[in-house]
Amino acid sequence: MRRLTALRLAVFGTLMLASALFAAVPAQAGYAHFVLDANTGKVLASENADTLNHPASLTKMMTLYMTFEAIRAGRIGWETRIPMTSRAAHVIPLKLGVRAGQSLTVREAVLGMIVLSANDAAETMCDYLAGRGDCGSMLTRKARQLGMTRTTFRNGSGLPDSRQVTTARDMARLGVSLIRDYPSEYRLFSTRAFSFRGRTIHGHNRLMYRYRGMDGIKTGYTNASGFNIVTAVNDGGRRVIGVVMGGRSAGARDAKMAALLNASVPTAMARREAAPAAPPPAVALASKPVPQNAVARAPEPQREEAVVASLGSVPLPESRYEVQRSNVASEKPAREAKAPAKAAAEDDDEDVASATEAALAAEEPDPDNMSSDPDTLWQVQIATSKSEDDARGLLEKARGKAGSSLNGVMNFAQAAGGGVYRARFIGFSSKETAEGACRALKAKSFSCQVISGNG
Repeated sequence: MRRLTALRLAVFGTLMLASALFAAVPAQAGYAHFVLDANTGKVLASENADTLNHPASLTKMMTLYMTFEAIRAGRIGWETRIPMTSRAAHVIPLKLGVRAGQSLTVREAVLGMIVLSANDAAETMCDYLAGRGDCGSMLTRKARQLGMTRTTFRNGSGLPDSRQVTTARDMARLGVSLIRDYPSEYRLFSTRAFSFRGRTIHGHNRLMYRYRGMDGIKTGYTNASGFNIVTAVNDGGRRVIGVVMGGRSAGARDAKMAALLNASVPTAMARREAAPAAPPPAVALASKPVPQNAVARAPEPQREEAVVASLGSVPLPESRYEVQRSNVASEKPAREAKAPAKAAAEDDDEDVASATEAALAAEEPDPDNMSSDPDTLWQVQIATSKSEDDARGLLEKARGKAGSSLNGVMNFAQAAGGGVYRARFIGFSSKETAEGACRALKAKSFSCQVISGNG
């Protein structure tokens, strides 16, 4: 009996150790991509598709999926008011800036997540849907139901958590699920701007604005994840989902995605019943149309070229696939690619809207002083360097000297092209606070320049 008990304990211990080791497998936070023909399920391109990475704001795709599910089930409506919890109100930017104790509608929360990637909207929406349960556990259970076997969620926004992991393949599954299960709601992912309580909030999915036929889905960035994107393209009945994770910069990520799509979309299978669709009306959801003063109308198909052209892109159908297939194998298409990929690469300035999602501030910024408009989030540049590591080292050195003037902002080593990196502090809530930090830096013998959020 003692031998049997000892044997059982040994087996149990071995199983527990194996379980612990498996659970402790860290995210690799390396490069990965995955391109899927959504009509046939055929994999069109894949690299490190099952490697664990951090999702960053791609997490909001699952929070939105659960929101759409609750709307369809009648548990909430588009005008249901969601209370802003104290925890959600105090997350780092980007956010809508609704104070704790106040509320926002489901419609405002959805548009905030899609257009601005608002962390406060995502967190309070996820908590509301979870009720007395845990937000991350709720999202993870749904992920398993959708076949996302390697994904674990810990929050509703994608803010940094070492245990929040996914894969490129799983993110493609989520993209397909959104389009398949909630096609009407999915159209909101084309929204470029919306009005929120007297302010116009603009999106920052730049590739979607440039790549003809792309109608979503989401970008994401944290220091741990790198630059991520999930895209969906509809081209004459061809429906392709693309994922890039771990990009080195926003421009390189977008250019890589464009190169992959250029090579993959022509090989996808068009649906036989697909025909030129009539222009959809302004998105009508749950039999109630989105008010014209609440959301910008997504571009109608026959007007798309004019809308995209106004943003300085190359919208002509024949130029969509100009990226050579030889570029797809390289993770350096940013300066080689042509057509939409070249346009993306030349715009290497990452929008503050995605970059500030990664901030791990020494002290949380005052939510009452934070604006939801990326153009009003100011930056301070202290130097340029020949390597990203050198730029980050300069930023750490400066932070150690400047003291409290840099509380609540983040270090950001930004690729500027030609092998040069800008060393910047980003996320200042006003020009005055940025200028104050600059004065403190100059007092410690650092050069600095105050730059507007879109500079």
